[in-house]
Amino acid sequence: MKSLTVRKIAVIGMLTALIIVLGATGLGIMRLPGLSIGITILHIPVIVGAILEGPLVGAFTGLLFGAWSILDKVLRPSPTGFVFFNPLVSVLPRILIGIVAYYSYILFKKRRFESFGIAIGAILATLTNTVGVLGMIYLLFAERYMQIIEQPASNALAFFAAVAVKNGVPEAIASAILTPIIIVGIRKIRK
Repeated sequence: MKSLTVRKIAVIGMLTALIIVLGATGLGIMRLPGLSIGITILHIPVIVGAILEGPLVGAFTGLLFGAWSILDKVLRPSPTGFVFFNPLVSVLPRILIGIVAYYSYILFKKRRFESFGIAIGAILATLTNTVGVLGMIYLLFAERYMQIIEQPASNALAFFAAVAVKNGVPEAIASAILTPIIIVGIRKIRK
């Protein structure tokens, strides 16, 4: 793994700023007409950074995305937001987004064509975020979380699995569509 260059530090800074702007303004949550869910795209800058600049940039951008998740819950508290104060929920899965995105992309771009590798990397990284965050909430806070949302603790596994499918699948699809478009566009601009 190469060290951080000035260019990579600048990319990390720009992508982190993008995450904060998307998160603070609400633009990072896409609302689909007719559906009650919001699809987050806040993790896509982490994926883009990882695929364009490598796993170190992806991991650092993910780390800062996780730090933003904590700060966001401090600034905009919610009844269940306490779970994000634990770095195993808010930071670790976000670091893994960049690592999974990069190595999945490298593995799959060799098997097909580059856009396929980007899309698969984006899907696997998105699912890493979804499963990582929800899995950690389940492991660490299931009983307390279920109590807050006034549901029986015995329903926790089914509840978190349903949230993972309801949010994770559309987010993975959105990521698979948007990430190749963004990366191909950036590469054309760089030439």
